[in-house]
Amino acid sequence: MPKTKSDLLQGTLDLLILKTLELEPMHGWGISQRIQQVSEDVLQVNQGSLYPALHRLEEQGWVSASWKTSENNRQAKYYELTKLGRSQLVDEKENWVRLSTAVARIVGA
Repeated sequence: MPKTKSDLLQGTLDLLILKTLELEPMHGWGISQRIQQVSEDVLQVNQGSLYPALHRLEEQGWVSASWKTSENNRQAKYYELTKLGRSQLVDEKENWVRLSTAVARIVGA
């Protein structure tokens, strides 16, 4: 059966972004590529969803952003987790486990 791309619910996208930024600051394109790579091409985050989510996370104080030179020598906005964002990531992961366990019960997985 071929793999298909999946749309992400807003809260799920927030969790994936926070988790992706846990190890190091990244620019938007890098975040979307990492999510796609780690999910083995199952998840694809389009720019129309990614940047509004990043701005929302920044407004909530969970990520901060700064302009830096990227690996291809261009200016890019890099995002990194704040202390509040690291705390939120713990909460988001706990909520995800609770939700995914409940869904698995319902679908019989």
